[in-house]
Amino acid sequence: MGKGNKLLLVLCFFVLLSACSTKNSSENAKMDEYSQSSGEVAIQTEMDVEEMVSDTENAVDKKLDVVTSDRKIIHQAQLHLNVENIEQSLHSFEKKVNDYGGYIVESNVYRENEDAMNGMITVRIPEKHFQPFLKDAEGEATKVLERNVTGLDVTEQYVDLESRLKSKRVVEERLLNFMEKAEKTEDLLKISDDLSKVQEEMEVLVGQIKYLENQTSYSTINISMQESRVVVPGIDNKNLNTWEKTKKQLVTSTNFILSAISGLTVLIIGNIPVILLLLIIGAVIYFKVKRKKKNQDIT
Repeated sequence: MGKGNKLLLVLCFFVLLSACSTKNSSENAKMDEYSQSSGEVAIQTEMDVEEMVSDTENAVDKKLDVVTSDRKIIHQAQLHLNVENIEQSLHSFEKKVNDYGGYIVESNVYRENEDAMNGMITVRIPEKHFQPFLKDAEGEATKVLERNVTGLDVTEQYVDLESRLKSKRVVEERLLNFMEKAEKTEDLLKISDDLSKVQEEMEVLVGQIKYLENQTSYSTINISMQESRVVVPGIDNKNLNTWEKTKKQLVTSTNFILSAISGLTVLIIGNIPVILLLLIIGAVIYFKVKRKKKNQDIT
């Protein structure tokens, strides 16, 4: 082999070696690029979620400033009233509740003793009519014995629940996107399980928000009543109601007469055999005595 041929072989060897090295470098570069790209996608996805959550929190913070002027407050009131007539007052309250767009939760009338009648009613009134209804209710009374009004500010709690709900919705949306792109069954099951948990938490938050909205939209008012009584010193503090006492006495007398007639009827009809026997014995004795007396007169 000549010297030129040897040189040519050496040159070809280096060319082949260089080509293989270039190919391996190219493949390694592609793998690095894919790995870097996947990492960037994962990082970008995480950054997107964090950015969406951050935007949500910022929006909620701004809303908190707005809501401060329209606070969520749960109002409740307790009234204890003296009224002239329980039934008339209840009827008046029912009408006013209907006029104000509220509703009755509970209503009843009862007697603590023979003379005193009491009643109570629990109503829910739209928040904007809370004070007007209280004023009307007190106007029904001859005397306000007790008045207690409370207010519970739940604005911060309400905004916090809304913030958490919006964050959960962001997570839900992201999980739904992951579910559409999932190729492995294992990944799909894991995402589905996480999605179910998030949706359950969202339902709880929605329920709590609706409860606070209902409690702040309607105020609860409990009204207890007792009838006014005229009390005169020195007469043992008894009610002065002649007409009621007259009706009561009339009913008592009528019941006594009816009871006596009923008892007499039962006595007569129920003892007919005994009465007949006594009548027969009495008749026999009567005729014997009469005959004996007649014989004595003849003698």
